[in-house]
Amino acid sequence: MIKQYGIIFAKPKEQLTATPTKPHQMPSGTGPLEKNHRKYLLDRGFDPDRIIRQWNVVGTGPYSTLDHLSFKHRIIIPILWDNTAASFTSRDITNKSPWKYITCPKDREVIFHKHIVYGRQDKWRSTGIAVEGPTDVWRLGYDAFATFGIEFTARQVREIARHFTRVAVMYDDDPQAIKQANKLVAELKFRGVDAFRIDIVGDPGGLSQEEANYLVKQII
Repeated sequence: MIKQYGIIFAKPKEQLTATPTKPHQMPSGTGPLEKNHRKYLLDRGFDPDRIIRQWNVVGTGPYSTLDHLSFKHRIIIPILWDNTAASFTSRDITNKSPWKYITCPKDREVIFHKHIVYGRQDKWRSTGIAVEGPTDVWRLGYDAFATFGIEFTARQVREIARHFTRVAVMYDDDPQAIKQANKLVAELKFRGVDAFRIDIVGDPGGLSQEEANYLVKQII
């Protein structure tokens, strides 16, 4: 039957890395953060120098493209995994783009970003805080990680369960986000993780730094 139907058995350990069909690269015109990028961060209550130092972000100007996608006026956010430049995402700084975030084209990703999470693996402890996006992670610090939106994948759940024994899920306060937060809690509990939901008003990225620091201290 194996010969006839060409059955292929799964490998014992799942491999996250893949060979992109195109070279992994940043959009054109990428460089150090300029005055407008810094103003965006300052207006949101972030310290630009700290964000650059901790998260290696860069920016784009009025013209930036990759594979016919426009990345103009954005902060470019590298996504690292196991010390590998896996992918990147980007945040619009004008608040005029219909797409708040645009991520690296899939055929240029070394690791598909929805197979992993965003954060600093080298700083993680046994307790983690699950949030939606990179700016939420920036606000809460090294103990947080992002699932790139409220829609998470089975691979992300497995990676979270592999790295943490206790997880607080802190998505935004809209009904769909709360529903997904409950779903993530249930999925993690099924895998033996002590998971629970934390409710806040708004989103984690909108907290003041003092509020965020206090909240993280209570969770950890």
